[in-house]
Amino acid sequence: MAPPPRERLVSLDVLRGLTIAGMILVNNAGDWSYVFAPLQHAPWDGWTPTDLIFPSFLIIVGVSMAFAFARYRGPERPPMRVYLRVGRRVAILFGLGLVLNALYYLPWWQTLTSLRIPGVLQRIAVVYGIASLLVLWTTPRQQAYAAVLCLLLYWALMTLVPVPGYGAGVLTPEGNLAAYIDNLLMRGHLWQGSWDPEGILSTIPAIASALFGVLAGQWLQTSRDPYEKVSGLFVMGGVGLLLGVAWNPFFPINKNLWTSSYVVFTTGIALAALAFCYWLVDIKGYRRVAIPFVVFGTNAITVYACSIFMDRILAWWSLSQPDGSRVSLKMWIYVHGYEPWGQWLGPASASLLYALTYVLLWLGLMWLLYRKRIFINI
Repeated sequence: MAPPPRERLVSLDVLRGLTIAGMILVNNAGDWSYVFAPLQHAPWDGWTPTDLIFPSFLIIVGVSMAFAFARYRGPERPPMRVYLRVGRRVAILFGLGLVLNALYYLPWWQTLTSLRIPGVLQRIAVVYGIASLLVLWTTPRQQAYAAVLCLLLYWALMTLVPVPGYGAGVLTPEGNLAAYIDNLLMRGHLWQGSWDPEGILSTIPAIASALFGVLAGQWLQTSRDPYEKVSGLFVMGGVGLLLGVAWNPFFPINKNLWTSSYVVFTTGIALAALAFCYWLVDIKGYRRVAIPFVVFGTNAITVYACSIFMDRILAWWSLSQPDGSRVSLKMWIYVHGYEPWGQWLGPASASLLYALTYVLLWLGLMWLLYRKRIFINI
C-alpha cells in the first residue's frame, strides 16, 4: 500500500510558532524581580501556562516527524541518507544547544569546567534522534506501546529504586533518582547545581511526548473526514487531561522531573490546541490571523537561538552612567524605556511590556525572512 500523500498543515506551523513565541516571551522578562506568576515555571509540583510550552513543542516535533517519514512506512527500510540526515540534525541541535549554554559563562576560560551540558535544544536533539529510529523501525501500534512503556518505566524507576541517603520514592529536588544520576554523571555541569530539568533520566518520558505527537500526526494523515480528525484529537486530548489529573496524586505533575503524569496531562492540552488550530486554520481557512505565528513557526529553531544570542549581547554590552558606574545595555533600555511605565501599570506590567516588545522585534526580523521565502532548516 502506497503511503498517503504528504500535505503541509499550516496549523502545525501556527502551533509551532505559538510555542516559540511563548518561549521567547517567558525567557525575556524586563525585570526578573517582577514577573506575573503564569509567566513563571511552577517551583516544583504543579504547573503554570509556562510549563505547557516545551512539551507542546516536543509533541509538534513528533507530528512533524509523522509527515516527514510517512513515505518510509512499510516493510522496506529507509535508505542510509535518511539516517545520515537524522544524525546530522541531532548533532547540529545538540551542538547549538551547547553553544547557547556557553553564552552564559564569563570569563570564557570557565566554560569547559562548568558548562551546562543539558538544555532545551539538547533534549530536542536526543528525543528527536531516538523517536526517529522508533518511527522508522516500528509500526504505529508498537510506537504507542513504546510511549506507554516509557511512562511506566520512568514511574517505576522514580518511585521504586532507592537513592543513597534518601530511599525510594523521594521526589524532592535533591532526593530523586533523576537528580542522583545527573550528579553521578554530570556533576558541575547542571543548571541548578544538584539537578537539571533537562537531565538524563527524565529524557525517557520526554520521548513519550514526541511519540504521542507522532501518533497524532499519523491520525491526521488518514483518509477520515477532517471533522472526524478534529473530534478524535479533542477526544484524545480530553482523555490525556483526565489521566494526567488522575495520576497526579500518585506521581505529581512536575515539569522539572518531566513526570509521567506531566507528559499525559500536557499531551492532552497540546492535542486540544492542535485540534483547535487544525479546525480554525486548515478547515475553516482563517489563515490571515495566523500569519504571525506561521512566520515564527517556519523558522522556529532559528528565531529561538537568535533571540538567546541577542539577549546575551544586550547583557554583555555595557554603558557608562553619569556617576561612573556601568550598566548593561538591556538594563539601560529597560530603565529608560519601560520602567517609567511601571509607575502607571505596575512593575510586573512594565517587565511584561519589555518581553512583548522583544517578541515583536523578532517577529519583524523573521517576517523579512518569510517574505523572501528563506527557511533555515536545521
